[in-house]
Amino acid sequence: MLLEIILIIVGLALIVFGADILVDGSSSIARRSGVSEFVIGLTIVGMGTSAPEMVVSWLGAIEGNSDVAIGNILGSNIFNTMLILGLTAILLPIGITRANRRRDIPLNFLVTLLVVVLGLNATLFHAGGTDSLSRVDGIVMLVLFAAYIWMSFASQEKSADEESSNEKLRPVWLAILMVLGGLAGLVIGGRLFVDNGVSLATRLHVSDKFIAITLLAGGTSLPELATCVVAAAKKKGALALGNIIGSNIFNILLILGGAAIIHPISFADLNPVDIGVLLVSAAALWLSCAWPKKKTVGRVDGVFFVLIWIAYMVYLVFNL
Repeated sequence: MLLEIILIIVGLALIVFGADILVDGSSSIARRSGVSEFVIGLTIVGMGTSAPEMVVSWLGAIEGNSDVAIGNILGSNIFNTMLILGLTAILLPIGITRANRRRDIPLNFLVTLLVVVLGLNATLFHAGGTDSLSRVDGIVMLVLFAAYIWMSFASQEKSADEESSNEKLRPVWLAILMVLGGLAGLVIGGRLFVDNGVSLATRLHVSDKFIAITLLAGGTSLPELATCVVAAAKKKGALALGNIIGSNIFNILLILGGAAIIHPISFADLNPVDIGVLLVSAAALWLSCAWPKKKTVGRVDGVFFVLIWIAYMVYLVFNL
């Protein structure tokens, strides 16, 4: 038990340290390359912190276990938007650009809606024999992912915080090492924390239900949580927002799309409440930014997101 406690502490330390150097390294790369912090968060950080979801979902698809693939992504996106973005906005209102409001945040909702419509094609349109993502759906999703990444680089817009930043630039080689080291720290630290946390909870006779909802459900999203909290503390809201939107879109279009190509993913066993909360989470983020003159995802929005997440967790506790 003592060893597990020590490894949990080591895991948390690696997560915090990894997030810290990842944010600093990513910010330096953004300013060195002239790319906005949002786009860096969307790509390097968002994809990097979603690596655990990719491993879990693609291994599940290879083994023919579609429940693992879709359940992991669905839970992760809800956790990302409602809890992580909510907590980040409470710590620091997140500035949004016109491109975020008009393109990125609406696309986050539309991509979420798309995967639900494609996955529930038999129920909604009586097309096909079962509710599932086919290999053709997977190819379409991968093409959409490539198009979105290209569009993000082609039409980026910097936030006010970036324009006024006087932060010292690091050498490119050091910034790249910081990003790679930070991602490694997040992944290894997250794995240490989850594995030993589950082991310790089992030794203490904590219920399987509680372990599933807390440690397992949130485990693959620990990198996003740590990165966003650190980004908020460093007043880099654009990077945090890019991380969440990037992770969500990466999860759906690339990870689920790739998983569907490996093995068609069944939606037959999905709970309608889970699908509903997924859509509500994406819609709530869009609605929070829908006003033409609104320039932040504020603390009130953050509290609202966290309350939705708490309500969903309470539902899961009584319905597992």
